[in-house]
Amino acid sequence: MSKHWKPAGKATALGGSRIRRDPARPSRIRRDPIRLEKKVEAYSEEREIAVGVIGILLMAAVLVVVIVGIAVATIFTVDPAAVNADPKPFGQCYNSDGSNCVLSGDTIFVDHERVLIPGIEAPEINGARCQQEKDRGIAAAVGLSDLLQSGNVTVNPLFRDEYGRAVRKVAVKGQDVSEWMINHSLVRSYTGEKQKWCS
Repeated sequence: MSKHWKPAGKATALGGSRIRRDPARPSRIRRDPIRLEKKVEAYSEEREIAVGVIGILLMAAVLVVVIVGIAVATIFTVDPAAVNADPKPFGQCYNSDGSNCVLSGDTIFVDHERVLIPGIEAPEINGARCQQEKDRGIAAAVGLSDLLQSGNVTVNPLFRDEYGRAVRKVAVKGQDVSEWMINHSLVRSYTGEKQKWCS
């Protein structure tokens, strides 16, 4: 016959669990709203000043880059208006195709574009008032043609002279054409009025 086993001693009663079921709530810290507002305002002002300074520095850097870029582009970019023409084809316009030729002692064509040379006035050829002016006009045109065929021709961009004329400086091997023509008595300095070539 079987017997039930009984452990010796008294049964120990189990108490409540020591593990807290409810999470601990952080204690509420009372903060002074006035002090908190002051701290936030002070931080915002400092941040605005810093952002403003950084913005000014960035704008200054952008301006410097733009200015340097314009300067570099102006110095190193080849201006399409500046032409290094072939020195050989500068004949007289009356017997050429008109691409590069001499029309008179102060006017030429470069790549079919009329170019008035600044600072000088040449005697007329077709509109001459006398034979003397026509002869001097032909001499000036021939002298200019010979000069332009003697070396590399440079034509600068268009600008307005002091008299409002649209002109372009022309040089041969770095020598200013206007000065050369005046020094060789082929033309006169332009004064704003037509000069008399007939004696």
